Amino acid sequence: MSWKSLGGVGLALIVLAYGTVLVFMAFDRDSHSASDTIRPFVITMGPVWALAIWSGFSVLRRHR
Repeated sequence: MSWKSLGGVGLALIVLAYGTVLVFMAFDRDSHSASDTIRPFVITMGPVWALAIWSGFSVLRRHR
């Protein structure tokens, strides 16, 4: 594992966390209840986080 790939994955996770907060704020802006916010948020960001974690593992595994 190289430090360059580890830094890139770390930076990508920080950007993803920031984007997650922005997406949550966008859903929460016009919602009237918790289910109006949480359900679409989980449906939208769940696959994004799953793909990010899977790709992060594959990038770090490739450099062994």
